[in-house]
Amino acid sequence: QVQLVESGGGLVQPGGSLRLSCTASGITFSIYTMNWYRQVPGNQREFVATITRLGGTNYANSTKGRFTISRDNALKTVYLQMNSLKFDDTAIYYCAAGLRGIYDQWGQGTQVTVSS
Repeated sequence: QVQLVESGGGLVQPGGSLRLSCTASGITFSIYTMNWYRQVPGNQREFVATITRLGGTNYANSTKGRFTISRDNALKTVYLQMNSLKFDDTAIYYCAAGLRGIYDQWGQGTQVTVSS
C-alpha cells in the first residue's frame, strides 16, 4: 500500500520560513521523481518544485531562489525548505511521486498559511 504523508505546514509571518516533509512508504522511493505542488481552494493546482531520482532540481518561477527541494532516499523523504515566505504562498501543499512523467501517487496535503 503506497502512502505519502506530508508534514511541517503551519502559520508563519511574511518573510518567515517553513520546512515541509513528505515521507513515502510502499514504493521504491529512490527511483521516483518527487514533486511539490500547491493549491488554493477554487484554483488550479500549481507546480512548485521537482527533484529527480539523481537529485536534479527545477522550480516554478514564483518559488525559484526562495524554495529548496531536497531528498533523503534512506529516509524515503523529500523536503521543501521555504524561505522569504509571502502572502501568495498560502496554499495546501502536496507531494507527488512519479515515474516516466506519470504522477499517480499523492499525499493528503499540508496547509501553509502566511499571515501577519
